[in-house]
Amino acid sequence: MAQIKSSNLAKRRRSDQPLLPAETTISFSALNMDVLEEIFLRLPSHLVVCVCQSVCLQWKEVIDRASFWRERCKREGYRPSDQSKIPEDWRLFYFLCKQRRNLIKNSCGEEKLNGWNIEKKGGDGWWVGPLRTEHPDKNVKKDYATSFGMCLKSQLIDLKKEGYTSSFMDTFQPDIKISDWYSPRSDCHSQYEVCVDLLNQNMEVVQRFAPETVICYIEEWNEMTHLFQNYGPGVRYIKFVHGGKDLRWWKGFYGIRLTNTCVEICPAREA
Repeated sequence: MAQIKSSNLAKRRRSDQPLLPAETTISFSALNMDVLEEIFLRLPSHLVVCVCQSVCLQWKEVIDRASFWRERCKREGYRPSDQSKIPEDWRLFYFLCKQRRNLIKNSCGEEKLNGWNIEKKGGDGWWVGPLRTEHPDKNVKKDYATSFGMCLKSQLIDLKKEGYTSSFMDTFQPDIKISDWYSPRSDCHSQYEVCVDLLNQNMEVVQRFAPETVICYIEEWNEMTHLFQNYGPGVRYIKFVHGGKDLRWWKGFYGIRLTNTCVEICPAREA
């Protein structure tokens, strides 16, 4: 019993002692701003914005500094595509680079024709089904097929709703990259058409990409690409229209096949 009391007394004495000498206690509030910035640069961006920024005014001040987001962009390889155009808001630039994505909805027909506006459905109209030939992107499993009359479908992209502010689009004018994949059938020649408009607030054309009609003979996947650059201020919408038809007027869906359509805003220079 005496042994147990002695052990308890020893434990009590140890617990009375401070874990660290007072002079070694670290105060985050006393840390240099540059030291705090370095710590935050090593944390995930979502944690910095959603958690750290709300801790205290000092931390918020560090996270709000343009130098913090400029350095974060540098470390993660996000550099303006045009070096003469310096972002006014480095935080916005960082997240738009990080969240770069395809703005076309349902690009590969996984949701049938949802998200698309059918502008023309000549012949037997549109059909969505499995690929006839394998696509270079193994994730693509379906395509859109046209008929013997002209078939066109479109999407209108509202840049503001997608997170691209008017001031960002006007002052920075990021590259806009578009791509589309098309293929004819081996037993029926087809034609492919595409038109992409950059539109202002009044739906007026700021810049247009409309190449000549492509006549296709060989059943293989071809990629159409275009890069809009230096298009000037005022762009608020992007309208993407594509389609085609077969050239033999065969009933059914023997016309051009389309899939994996893509529209991307590219603030950063590609590696």
